[in-house]
Amino acid sequence: MAWNEPGGGRDPWGNSGDQGPPDLDEAFKKLQAQLAGIFGRRRGGGRDKGGGGGGISTGLLGLGLVVLAIVYGLWGLYQVDQGERGVVFRFGAVQESFVMPGLHWNPPIIDRVEKVNVTRVRSKKHQALMLTEDENIVDVSMTVQYVVDDPVSFLVRVRNPEVSLDHATESALRHVVGGSVMDQVITDGRAAIAIEVQERLQSYLNRYETGILVSKVNIDESAPPNQVRDAFNDVQKAKEDEQRVINEANAYAESIIPTARGEAQKLIEEANAYRDQVVARAQGEAQRFEKLLAEYTVAQRVTRDRLYIDAIEAVLSRSSKIMVDVEGGNNLMYLPLDRFSQAGSIAGGTAGQETVRSLADAVMREINDRIAGGRINRDTR
Repeated sequence: MAWNEPGGGRDPWGNSGDQGPPDLDEAFKKLQAQLAGIFGRRRGGGRDKGGGGGGISTGLLGLGLVVLAIVYGLWGLYQVDQGERGVVFRFGAVQESFVMPGLHWNPPIIDRVEKVNVTRVRSKKHQALMLTEDENIVDVSMTVQYVVDDPVSFLVRVRNPEVSLDHATESALRHVVGGSVMDQVITDGRAAIAIEVQERLQSYLNRYETGILVSKVNIDESAPPNQVRDAFNDVQKAKEDEQRVINEANAYAESIIPTARGEAQKLIEEANAYRDQVVARAQGEAQRFEKLLAEYTVAQRVTRDRLYIDAIEAVLSRSSKIMVDVEGGNNLMYLPLDRFSQAGSIAGGTAGQETVRSLADAVMREINDRIAGGRINRDTR
């Protein structure tokens, strides 16, 4: 049978058969007595005359204080990781010196420590439409990588450092892009623009005392707006074609001009050589004539005959066929001088001269034989 049913047994509060509410004062007194018995302390002699219970002894109170002191001391222990710095707030006022990595203790309730990671590289993306110096609109998307350089300033000087970072990034980017032309922003000038934006952004953050150090600024994409991107691509393609044609023309000019200059220099050198040759030949002919004149003055007949023979030799040397009238008859003898000349030119040197000389001797013998044969025939008749 349940304790709260009529006629049931004792209820948990010590009321037997009584259906009234439990006596809370009596239950609290019993609890105090049980605690005093657990710690081995003497409790008051039961119930006093006024019906009140005995209190907790002084030893129990001291033990409780010791336990509270141990808990308070353990509560104040904390550890700062290697990549963190601790900022101490004492009664709400920040302390200028921050806590280095390691195990530390601060009085709880009096001091409050906030840990800030100063080695983790954080990133912030930013995208906006910018107006360039040549009045074109570009869509710039960039990423700012930063670390916390001063944890005290990061937590205290500015209410929300990341919002300040967004505003400073917007201002620095608009200032730099607004002073650049569109071709520079969307082509090979992006690296220089990123460096300039980083320098200007860092100066803004230092002025705001945000405690942020910008480590890198990357321009992920810079392009015209989507509405005019097709037209812009056509313009860029036309510019690239123009530059390609210019480069091809310059390459052709670079290949033709040196060749023309070389040909011109070659003609000049050949003309100079021909001039020197003609002058030297004329001077040689003049000197030869002067020498012949001197010889002619000394021996006129011999010199005249020699000149005649040289002239005949020069004329005959340019003739390929010679007809010789043999004395004492009507027969003509044919001399193939062209073959003699070819044999002499092919043989060359001393061997060629010997061949020509032997041929000449054979011709002379043939002439003499024919002359002798003619005389014999005449004598016979």
